[in-house]
Amino acid sequence: MDSGLRVDLHGKRALVTGGARGLGASISRRLAGAGASVLVADLRKDLARELCDELGERGGDARFVEMDVRDSEAVAEVFRDLDGEGRPVDILVNNAAVDVSKPIEHLTADEVTRVVTTNLLGPVYLCLETYRRMVARGGGHIVNILSTAANRTWTEAGPYAAGKSGLRAFTHTLFKEAQRDCPGIGITGIIAGGMETPFILERFPDADVSMLQSPDIVADTVLYALSVPAGSAVSELVVVPRREPSWP
Repeated sequence: MDSGLRVDLHGKRALVTGGARGLGASISRRLAGAGASVLVADLRKDLARELCDELGERGGDARFVEMDVRDSEAVAEVFRDLDGEGRPVDILVNNAAVDVSKPIEHLTADEVTRVVTTNLLGPVYLCLETYRRMVARGGGHIVNILSTAANRTWTEAGPYAAGKSGLRAFTHTLFKEAQRDCPGIGITGIIAGGMETPFILERFPDADVSMLQSPDIVADTVLYALSVPAGSAVSELVVVPRREPSWP
């Protein structure tokens, strides 16, 4: 599926977490198609490398970056390595996320920790490393992928909703600080409704796909956020299937 949106990202370097499949892969393809050099960060090494090979065959510039977003020191090390290359991250897309769909009474502490650390602390660690460098350079763009769960939750989604709600609040705060610190930095939160991706279909194989949207549509909103002229800002976007049951 080709996007009708045209954005020129030649000369820009983008880092996409959870970039190997699903929405992350769609975003990586869109960014590479717009000319960006894409760093695909994912724990699924084989899938990430396959995607990078695919993008390379299409004329894009992409490579795999090994990173566990839950490990703040590992995140910092990646950025130190990038500093050594002399090619900073111009665009950060925090997309990596996990979920454990269980009633709260059956959750374990380890499950809660994994979800909240991946979905909230991980993106915060990435933002900490990226934002200070963007301030020093005077520009850049951070996109945090949120969820309808950041605004309205449902049963069996306690840790997931807590993580996404927290990330939404953090994104709003970062937007306000960027207004103060550096007008050249864009901060965007994208609230995405249900998508036809492994994130949903692996957990709910009987899901009605007619109620879901293509991840390519959500990836297009990332390009749109990056396309807005410097005098304006896209602080938050909502993109949901027309029959989305969890919004508003």
